[in-house]
Order: sequence, then C-alpha cells, then structure tokens
Amino acid sequence: MPTNFTVVPVEARADGAGDEAAERTEAPGTPEGPEPVGHSPGDGSPRESVPFVNNVEMERESFFEGKNMALFEEEMDSNPMVSSLLNKLANYTNLSQGVVEHEQAEESRRRAAQTPRMGTFIGVYLPCLQNILGVILFLRLTWIVGAAGILESFLIVAVCCSCTLLTAISMSAIATNGVVPAGGSYYMISRSLGPEFGGAVGLCFYLGTTFAGAMYILGTIEIFLTYISPGAAIFQAETAADEAAAMLHNMRVYGTCTLALMAVVVFVGVKYVNKLALVFLACVVLSILAIYAGVIKTAFDPPDIPVCLLGNRTLARRGFDVCAKVHEGSNGSATTALWGLFCNGSQPSASCDEYFAQNNVSEMQAIPGVASGVFLENLWSAYADKGAYVEKKGVPAVPAPEESRDSRLPYVLSDITTYLTLLVGIYFPSVTGIMAGSNRSGDLKDAQKSIPTGTIMAIVTTSFIYLSCIVLFGACIEGVVLRDKFGEALQGNLVIGVLAWPSPWVIVIGSFFSTCGAGLQSLTGAPRLLQAIARDGIVPFLQVFGHGKANGEPTWALLLTALICETGVLIASLDSVAPILSMFFLMCYMFVNLACAVQTLLRTPNWRPRFKYYHWTLSFLGMSLCLALMFVCSWYYALFAMLVAGCIYKYIEYRGAEKEWGDGIRGLSLNAARYALLRVEHGPPHTKNWRPQVLVLLNLDEEQQVKHPRLLSFASQLKAGKGLTIVGSVLEGTYLDKHAEAQRAEENIRSLMGVERTKGFCQLVVSSNLRDGTSHLIQSAGLGAMKHNTVLMAWPGSWKQEDNPFSWKNFVDTVRDATAAQQALLVAKNVDLFPQNQERLGGGNIDVWWVVHDGGMLMLLPFLLRQHKVWRKCRMRIFTVAQEADNSIQMKRDLQTFLYHLRISAEVEVVEMVENDISAFTYEKTLVMEQRSQMLKQMQLSKTEREREAQLIHDRNTASHAAAATKAQAPPTPDKVQMTWTREKLIAERCKNRDASVSGFKDLFSLKPDQSNVRRMHTAVKLNDVVLTKSQDAQLVLLNMPGPPRNRHGDENYMEFLEVLTEGLNRVLLVRGGGREVITIYS
Repeated sequence: MPTNFTVVPVEARADGAGDEAAERTEAPGTPEGPEPVGHSPGDGSPRESVPFVNNVEMERESFFEGKNMALFEEEMDSNPMVSSLLNKLANYTNLSQGVVEHEQAEESRRRAAQTPRMGTFIGVYLPCLQNILGVILFLRLTWIVGAAGILESFLIVAVCCSCTLLTAISMSAIATNGVVPAGGSYYMISRSLGPEFGGAVGLCFYLGTTFAGAMYILGTIEIFLTYISPGAAIFQAETAADEAAAMLHNMRVYGTCTLALMAVVVFVGVKYVNKLALVFLACVVLSILAIYAGVIKTAFDPPDIPVCLLGNRTLARRGFDVCAKVHEGSNGSATTALWGLFCNGSQPSASCDEYFAQNNVSEMQAIPGVASGVFLENLWSAYADKGAYVEKKGVPAVPAPEESRDSRLPYVLSDITTYLTLLVGIYFPSVTGIMAGSNRSGDLKDAQKSIPTGTIMAIVTTSFIYLSCIVLFGACIEGVVLRDKFGEALQGNLVIGVLAWPSPWVIVIGSFFSTCGAGLQSLTGAPRLLQAIARDGIVPFLQVFGHGKANGEPTWALLLTALICETGVLIASLDSVAPILSMFFLMCYMFVNLACAVQTLLRTPNWRPRFKYYHWTLSFLGMSLCLALMFVCSWYYALFAMLVAGCIYKYIEYRGAEKEWGDGIRGLSLNAARYALLRVEHGPPHTKNWRPQVLVLLNLDEEQQVKHPRLLSFASQLKAGKGLTIVGSVLEGTYLDKHAEAQRAEENIRSLMGVERTKGFCQLVVSSNLRDGTSHLIQSAGLGAMKHNTVLMAWPGSWKQEDNPFSWKNFVDTVRDATAAQQALLVAKNVDLFPQNQERLGGGNIDVWWVVHDGGMLMLLPFLLRQHKVWRKCRMRIFTVAQEADNSIQMKRDLQTFLYHLRISAEVEVVEMVENDISAFTYEKTLVMEQRSQMLKQMQLSKTEREREAQLIHDRNTASHAAAATKAQAPPTPDKVQMTWTREKLIAERCKNRDASVSGFKDLFSLKPDQSNVRRMHTAVKLNDVVLTKSQDAQLVLLNMPGPPRNRHGDENYMEFLEVLTEGLNRVLLVRGGGREVITIYS
C-alpha cells in the first residue's frame, strides 16, 4: 500500500509545540508510482514482514516518540520503539492460517473478548478423546482380539499407540516453538519442512481426513443396517452366497445418501456441527462406561446368551430357534428347524449332511465371564482364510470328508483372510485423531501449554482404554464369538453390545451417533484444510478451492471433499478403506517426527520449544515406526501414497510459488552444502570429474537491463543444468549510492535467468570502475571448492568506437586476469546471432580449429554443447593446422586415434598452411593498425597534458591566495625567489604542447611497421583465410584464442589481431585453456 508522508521541520519552542508541527499525511488512495525520497525505511534494506514490525497501523502521533529519542527518529518507521513493539505483542491475536482472511480484525477481537478461551480439558483433551475413540473400537476391536489373540492384539495396540505417542511428543515440541496460528498440523509441517514437503504432506493429510469421513460413514451405515434396522435394506439376497454383494450395494446407496445429507449440514453451517459435538462426545463416554460396567457384571452374574455349535463349528442363528436336532414334545420327539436346514426333509429318516449326521449339536455361553478361565484360550491367534469355518478349539468333532460347501447351511464363516499385517492396517485408524487439539490452537487460552498436556493425556487415556479392553474382551467373551465379526451367532447383535450393561442398545445407539459425529467432523475439517493449502498458493491448480461463500465457508473445497469421500463410500468395505487412510495418516505423522528431528539436529537459533521432554532419537524412532507400519499394513498402498506425495512434491517444486518460511529443510540443505563443500575442499578435481564451472560476465545498459541475453542462453546450453553457473555483473559507482540500482539489476538478471532456465547463482558487484569490479568477480566469486574455473564473456563489439575508449582495455585486462587465475576463458563473438533455447538447429557443423593444445577444452566444449537439444543434430568437425615440415597424413591418423580413445565422434581434417611471402595487404593492414594505435596514444597524451595544465593553474592560484593571507599576518621576512605563472609563460607552454602534438601527428605518416606485428598480422590473415574457406557456413566455429602480449603497450594491436582472425565469421567462440588437462582417454 503506497504511503506518502511529509515531514515539516520547525524550530523547537519552549512550549513544546514543535512536536505538533511535525505532520505525517497519508494518502491511502494514491496510485502507485515513484516512491518519495522519504519512503525508504531506515537504510532502505527490506525487512521481514511480521505482525510486530513495519506495521502500517502504527500510531501516527508516536512516530517520533518525543525529543529524547530524536537520535533514532530516522529509523523509527522500520525499527519501532520497544514500548510500541511490546504493545503490539500483547495485543497480537493469531487468526486461522489461510481460512479466516474474510473476517475483519475488529470482529475477531470482539469475538475473542466475548467468547472465553478454552483450556486444556475442554479445548484439547476432550476433542482428542472423541476423535481417537471411534468406529473401530465398537465394530472391529472384538474381532481383532479373536483373530490375533490377546498377545498379538496387545502388541498391535501397543505399537500403534507408541507411534502416536512419539508423534505427539514431536508435535508438542513444534507446537510450543512459537505461536502456532490456527492451521494445525498442516501449518506445523509446512513451516517446519518447507512448501514442497508441507504441500505434499498437507494434501496427504487432507486425503486421509477425507477417507476417514468415508470410513465413519460406512461404519454408520453398517451399524444401521446390521444392528438397528436390518429390514431397511434395499437389496435383498436370495441366497446366503449373495448376502455379501447385497450388503455392499446397500452400503453404497445408503452411504451416498448419508454423505449428501452430511455435506448439506456442513454447507448450511458449521455451528450446527459444533453444537452437536458435545452430544456425540457424551455418546462415546457413555458407551465406554457401559462396556466397563458390563465387564464388572460378568464377574458375579454372567449374561445368559447361548451360542449353538455343531461339532466344533459355530452356527449362525438364522432360520432356527432351538439348538437341537430333535426336541421332545407331548406327542413324542420331533425334528427341529435346524434339522430341516441340514436334511432334505423333516422325517428322521431323511438324508442329512454328513457332518451334521456324525456330530452332535451343543450350546455354550457367549460371555462366560471374567472368572471362567477363557482368558487362556484366547491368548493365542486364530487366523483363518476367507470362507473358513469359525471353530471352537478343544471341542471333539468327527471330521467329514471334503464336501462341496453349501451356502444355505447356517455356518458362521470368515468373510476375509486374516493375518497380522492386515489387522494392523485395519486397527491403526482407531488411534488417529491426535491432531484435534493442535487444529484448535487459535481458540485455546494457552496453546503452548494446552496442546502438549491435553494431547499426551488423551493418548495415555485412550491407550489404557484400548489395552484394557483387549484384555477384558479376551477374558470375558468366548473365542468363536470374538471371531464372529457381525454377531451372526448372537442373532445379529453387536458383540460388544451384548457385553455392555444395562442394555446392548446403549452401545448400538452410542456407536451410531459417535460415528455419525466423527463423519461430520471429518467433512468439516477436510475442506478447511484444503482451503488453507489453496490460499497458501503453493499448488497453483488448487487455488480455485481457496474461494467460498461470502462468510468464508469453503464451498468448492467441500464439493471436492464430498466427491473424494464418495469414492471411499463406493468401495463400501470398512476393512478396505481403513488401510488407505492409515497410509495417509502414517505419512503425515512420519513427517511431523522428521520435522522435529531435523530441527533438533540442526540446532537452528529459532528452535526453542517450551516443551522440553523431547529428543531427536524419540522423533527418529517415531519416524521409523511410522515408515515400518506403512509397509507392514500394505506395501503397495505405502508405495502408492509415497508416489502421490512425491508427484505433489515435484509439482510444487517445478510450478509452485516460491515461499520462504524459514523451514528446516532449507537449514538441512545449508548444512549438507557446508559438509559437501568441506569434503571437496582438498585439492583440485581429477580430470575425469572436471566440467566447466562457468562465470558468465554480463554487461548492463543504463536501465540495468542485460545487453546480451543470448550469452545466458549459450551458458545454459553449455551446462544443460549441470555443474556450477555464476552470473556476474559490475555496476559502476559506490555501493551506498547504487544499492537500489544494484538490487534492481540483480532482479533483472534473476528474471532473465528464469526465462532462459539457467540454474545458478547471481552475483553483482558495485565497484568504482568496471575494471576492478570484473577483477574482483574473477578472484572472489564462488565459495570454497565451488568456484568457477571458466569465464564466459561477450566480445566488445564497440572497442573501435571513440566514445568507448576503455572497452578494449578492460577486455584485455580481463583476459590477463583469467590467465593469471588459471581459469579457462570463452569469448563469444557476434553473440546476438547465437541460437536461443527454443530454437532447434536442423543440421550443420560445429567446427573446431585446433591450432595449439589447450588442455582439451576445444574437444570437450562441442561434446557438451551437443548434449543440448539446440545443437544435438549438428556434426562435429576438427581441423588442425600443419606446417611444411609436418607429416599431414600421420597427423590425421594420430588425431583420429586420439579422438577414438576420447570416445568422441568427429570428422578430422588437416589443413596445410604453406609458407609464402608476406602480402602487401598484410603489410598495409599492419601499418594502418600501428598508425591508429599511435594516434590513440597521442590523443590520450594531449588529453593528459590539458588536464595537467588545468591542475597546475589551480594549484598556483590556491598557493598565491594562501601566501597573501599569510603575508598579512606574519612578520616581514627577507625576500625569497618565488615561482610566478605569467601570461607569457602560459602562451609559451601551450605553443610547446601544440608543437609536440603536431610533430607527433607528422611522425604517424613516416612510420615503418614493426616486424613482429607484421608476422602476427600475417598469421591472423592467413588463418582467417583458411577458416573462411572451410567453415564459413558452420553453425559455430571454435578457435584457439591467442594470449595478450606481455608488453602492455601493444594491447590495442592485440584487439586488431583478434578482429582480423575472426573477420567474416557468423558465430565464433574464442577458447583459451586454463593451463590444465580437462579431458582424458582413461576410464
């Protein structure tokens, strides 16, 4: 928001009115434009945006904070007084992250003032208790005890509860490390592990919460159709074999209707869900108390609930009432309804099932009680395959031969194959829900105290309930009844219900409402979690789900949640949905532990949790336990969940918005980078590991825009995303004056790097002159062993222009600096003609002119370029130059062998340069070059003399004034000989300089060219002629770059030599090696 203010300085008066005259006027509607001079806060450096610093709501009257603090008044817009800071800290209220932006701050404060904040018991303990104790306890725990036995069930519960306890410890440490806005686990993970991990794990947690809603809905429908109103089923099974399919169809229909009804309730208003939460919690508590009361009652008065056995097989109570083959009546014995089920008639002589005929029918008590000794029988596991009979151990039975199983017979059968890992996956959702307290952190009176205490207390309480229930169920209930998942032997009653006191309906009704409430809670929480992720802006395609109704309700997120939940409902099996959400919750818990472990091990200064009872080993153990449980439950579900999280992670990394949340992964990366840098610090890399680590020197124009953007394109093509790239540039001036321009220039370079997809670092230096700045970059860019070994720069095309006399001087000095630093140098001439990254060269050649050995740079560069898709279709040709004394045939053969050992495919040609006389053209070109050089020196000399003359006049005038002033004050002294600057002397000096200049210019036309310059020009002309003949149509020409002369007086001649050498070529890359081998034939 642009803020304009005016400070009117006035004289301080005794009445103190000077303070009132200092005004700050704000124009809130002012359109954005150039910022005023006084707008830059303090020293102009950007500061972190937090609720306490740089707050635009700062009181205007306290801007100067009185005269006592006038020394700091220029910085008070960015550094407020401590009193103002403490006031804002005290009044700070944390709003829900990404959810309640629609609420005004005044409404939030008013609601906070009217509604009392919740404590540990109401705000954390009870919500966690309600979320942890749920559908699995009522519908599946007895079956798990019957299948796995008391010992293995105890182990399953202990491991799962240990996992959640360790996670709660890690979560407590994170939650007490500063203020946690209402956003719960997603906020903690994302701010601790960064946007990529935060987004991936946040979406996994969202999916887990959504599938939990589907599980609770399926549990609600299962209770309704199985135990409350079996006659309400729409699809009726004609045979017993069709009962499972009919049940699934009924679950889908009723589940879809229930989901739609719940979504409407959530859409209408969350306040209704919150009002019913207390009722649902009361149902859970009453159900638990009824279970314990029933267990106590069995100790002295076990209930009379018979179970019918045929041999050792359990019979389902459907189609018969009397558990006997015959019964005695007034008219004698008669067959029962059970006889009719196993025989083809009611007569005693009817043909019956062989197993029925050979075994007796018996009855036993379903709940013999705690004192019955059934505990030892249920100690061990009794896993079974799908369709196996539920049999009583220790009961004698005559085995029957393998008969064709008749689905009409009233046996209790296993509906799925049971084994330990399956039961772990089915049970684990019953211990989830530990995040309920942290999700309400915005409504807690003291979140940093309540979250650890309430969560750990809830986990300990529920762990005790689960473990005690396992022992008590195994001690009270018969094993065959425990393994009867749907209570078929109990006439369709809920197994845990027949144990409860005073009535089974307490459990049935209580479990129905508790699962229904848990489903509503899931459908309420999941859309808000998705909305928080969407409003964070880290996943671009989810941003539409950040919008909602006018009051902020996440309408679109609720719609998506309902659709995903519907997929879980269509699965229609509680046992199939439970492992899916187990994966997502386990992944979320794993990353909570990882976040705590990373922060603890990195010892970041900001890691100061108030909760002290944590250790990185506990977090690491919790993380390992979560990972192990994921693969124990279902390895393919675990891989699928990791694949989903990995895809989301890479998507956020590739397309997502960049966020800086001070996350631990960034700190981990810094530590890993530091460790790696220290490891590679010892000595230079081996030749096999050498690759060009490029420092790209860019030139900027007056608007801080890059002059040659295609230099970056070429760098990215050369690197292909590998190795180190440093993009450097120099801004002329002083840093204090140019720091704003330097920041703007750096932003321009970074944006261009993003467009060209150049992965690297940007380093901009502000220096008093370009020459020193470039030298500083070559010397100091990089860190440790991660320093550049190659300098890439553009040819100074304007070096001949009179208005830019220093470009060639800077260029030659840069060449010398790179040579002194033993760094390779690449100079791209006509760089604006180089291809962009989007272009594709359809063919052509990359020609290498190998004149002198440079360590193999000329061989390596074309190979690297052809890895990029721009140059991929180009062929590589290598030319070398032979003198008269060389054997060109043998040279070609040797070069082909060398390339074969280098594993480089290229055409080879040896060009013979015959010695001949120096041509008149070469002689004349050398003469013109030297005349131009001499003229430049004379012009420079004349300019120097004029500057020296002006300085001399200024010094004389200053001295004469000082002497006159001294003479007026000092006593008379003997006469001295004084230097005087008369008009005649000035004219004579000017004529002398003019005569010297004229004589110097006359000498230009009597010059004879230096023989060494003639030889160099001859080489440049001849080599250019040969290169033009062979490579004029090449896509790129790579040439050895001659070194600059040792005598600095010939620098301008050196530029002319290079110009002649590359004249007429379109794209040229001059290459100068760094003095070491960069390519090897060895493996």
